[in-house]
Amino acid sequence: MTVEELAAKYGYKIATGSNENLKNDVSGVYACDLLSHAMAKVNSGDAWVTVHTNLNVVAVASLTDAACVIIPENIEIEQATLEKAVEKGVVFLSTSKSAAHICHEVLSALEKGL
Repeated sequence: MTVEELAAKYGYKIATGSNENLKNDVSGVYACDLLSHAMAKVNSGDAWVTVHTNLNVVAVASLTDAACVIIPENIEIEQATLEKAVEKGVVFLSTSKSAAHICHEVLSALEKGL
């Protein structure tokens, strides 16, 4: 499933993303708010769920080759972060749903082969 398909299926708002990187394949999901831990554990292709919205999130997502970053609970994403994400080709999605709910949705979609 692509980031674009995931966003459409569950109503996630696309905060950043080009036509090209919205086609990133999502192969897993990982939820973590400790950036150093996420840097070690996010796998290439993961949808990374975090409440953090600072510039360091872009760096971690880029280094780990995350398919996208999903911000839960309608947390506002800092403008500087959005600008850096566009520059680095990192996709940010947002939703009102909780991190647990997002993880459930992504895992369910992956199991069903969306």
